[in-house]
Amino acid sequence: MSTDQWLLAGVLLATLVLFLWGRWRHDVVAVAALLASVALGLVPSAEAFSGFAHPAVITVACVLVLSHGLQTSGAVDALVRRVMPGAAGPTLTIAVLTGLGALLSGFMNNVGALALLIPVALQVAARMEVAPARVLMPLAFGTILGGMITLVGTPPNLIVSGFRAEAGLGPFGMFDFTPVGLAVAALGVLFVALVGWRLVPARKPGAEGFETEAYLTEVRVHEDSELAGRCLRDVDEKLRDQDAHVVSLVRHEVRMVAPHPGRRIHAGDILVIQAEAEALAGVLGSLGLKLEEAVAPEEDEGEAVEIASTSKHEVKASKDQEVEEEAPREDEIGLVELAVLPQSSVIGRTPSDIQLRTRYGINLLAISRQGRRSATRLRATPLRAGDVLLMQGSPEAISEFAANAGCVPLAERALTIPDRRKAILATGIMGMAVAAATLGVPAALAFAAGVLLSLLVRTVALRQVYQSVDWPVVVLLAALIPVAGAMQATGLAGLVAQFMVDTLAQGHVIVALLLILVVTMMLSDLMNNAATAAVMCPIAIGIAGQLGVNVDTFLMAVAVGASCAFLTPIGHQNNTLILGPGGLRFGDYWRLGLPLEVLVVAVAVPMLLIVWPL
Repeated sequence: MSTDQWLLAGVLLATLVLFLWGRWRHDVVAVAALLASVALGLVPSAEAFSGFAHPAVITVACVLVLSHGLQTSGAVDALVRRVMPGAAGPTLTIAVLTGLGALLSGFMNNVGALALLIPVALQVAARMEVAPARVLMPLAFGTILGGMITLVGTPPNLIVSGFRAEAGLGPFGMFDFTPVGLAVAALGVLFVALVGWRLVPARKPGAEGFETEAYLTEVRVHEDSELAGRCLRDVDEKLRDQDAHVVSLVRHEVRMVAPHPGRRIHAGDILVIQAEAEALAGVLGSLGLKLEEAVAPEEDEGEAVEIASTSKHEVKASKDQEVEEEAPREDEIGLVELAVLPQSSVIGRTPSDIQLRTRYGINLLAISRQGRRSATRLRATPLRAGDVLLMQGSPEAISEFAANAGCVPLAERALTIPDRRKAILATGIMGMAVAAATLGVPAALAFAAGVLLSLLVRTVALRQVYQSVDWPVVVLLAALIPVAGAMQATGLAGLVAQFMVDTLAQGHVIVALLLILVVTMMLSDLMNNAATAAVMCPIAIGIAGQLGVNVDTFLMAVAVGASCAFLTPIGHQNNTLILGPGGLRFGDYWRLGLPLEVLVVAVAVPMLLIVWPL
């Protein structure tokens, strides 16, 4: 190996380790890999940011904008209302819901499709008295499977198409992925609906409504409370009927974990109680307590005072006129559960950082994180993807926060069409963009024209264009494309391909094809699927060259493998999104994911050989 090959291999190995570590976001790691490659002379400085002009990156951004138009117009809600069966059994209902998720994911962002259908899935689970996880995991897997049906269904397909174009063969067409992708998705959905959902652990079967392991809630003991002066033992006895208990006590900003039952409670103490959302009202009523977030914050030493706001709007005043806003009426205040999306802007930030009261006039009452207890105060707890937040406030204020922060409501909602005209226009524009790409117009141009048309007819507001783009994914793709190009330029991709062909596959074409598919699937389970596609495409092209066979067969294997991350919650954003709402744990995914991946391999290899003969 040459010096450049060793250096690039080191950069890629470090990138993979950082992806697996998960300490930093994928886009940050990708940019670091790009800058390291430039600094080492592996990527020319003039080409460092060429990835931002890559057609795949532009297409991904445009598809995200058009998907946002479909979501906000109510077009998806109308489809759900017409398709979902009213009183069917679990098997048929899960089959229809999962199939609908797969269909939507073929033409819009699959994270957006899942977010739209999560409330429906929770309603279905409650109606059928099925554990939410048994509906959510099939839905998440269905939306992942659906992405492989079309060119724009998932970023890996666009990455694969871009590498084909750079190889001088031209990009793949809109429906070139459909024969293999549709066969895999259809059989995968059938397996999940008929058998697979029963393999998902039922954490709380027969539960009504949405379930999590438990909420950690902070409540303050005021001076008039009957608990002032009593022992913690007395509190636990009262909480036993509510299926709740005290896990820690905060006094003068000092947290005491698992305090002694004989410790006396003082006025002003904060009790951290573990309880279900439905039990919170009973807990507060029986003990005469107040939620900590409902108490106006007092000035602490060395800590800035957060001023409570009674409205979601900021109060603005001029020199001569004072403007006051009317606080929402008590009957307008409600509790809503929000799930933190994988690319939410609040990840890593604490409730104090976000200033929920000051900016939005809402309270964060509790956080659910698969039953793990936080070692910090609620307001100082950094939020993570998959967390479920129990919010208190007016529906408008909570909706505004959810939209700005990248969270999805889990409470029951009415599936209505906000604007019938916009729904029709948004669907028509997406259809025209797909048709144009099918007829030979470059996908980036077709979907960019769709975005422009959406702005002209206002199915997407101008201020929402940049908010609707998943920028971490865009930056990830743009940063890794030049690094992947360096794999070909330095010859590292050919070297890895030769090793896989000679040593592992020993010259057998079918074994090499199976190997590239399985390795891609394994990497996709551990790191971002778009990053996996960018790394594996040059290797796939090198293997095809070594064997002298059809490059398309191996590129399609990469596309399928990159879209099949079912073993872990970190392999795909959709897997992360259901972690909290489903009350799932890290080790729950393989129970359904492993047989599903085996099925994918069994279906995909013969289909690849038939549709894309060697």
